[in-house]
Amino acid sequence: MIFVSGCLVGINCKYDGGNNYDERIFNLVKEGKAIPICPEQLGGLKTPRNPAEIQEKDGLRKVVTCEDEDVTNEYIRGAEEVLKLAKELDIKEAILQPRSPSCGKGLIYDGTFSKKKIDGNGMTADLLIKNGIDVYMPDEYFK
Repeated sequence: MIFVSGCLVGINCKYDGGNNYDERIFNLVKEGKAIPICPEQLGGLKTPRNPAEIQEKDGLRKVVTCEDEDVTNEYIRGAEEVLKLAKELDIKEAILQPRSPSCGKGLIYDGTFSKKKIDGNGMTADLLIKNGIDVYMPDEYFK
């Protein structure tokens, strides 16, 4: 079984209330091979919500919205909930949404809300990787 970002299967859980539907990911769920999750919602954030990005200062990472609201605790809580479920369900892989402050792997937005990307992982992707779960972006998984 694989975890997949809920927005990738058409669940309207993106910050703007939309989704990032990917038929390949949807088919994994349809075939019973994947379970959709949304770390932001599991962390207690509503949909829609203000866009958020990770900012790093003095080695500390925090997640802030475009309105400068600190939502780090919600992102951490969501990541921890996903990890808890992964352990309970013996999940070893996840396909997550690129660039997201939760789900992004390899590239995320730089924290300035300018659409500039930097190397890094979202909060959930980072926690999963640190706990031995293989995280993929959709195009990486379906090579």
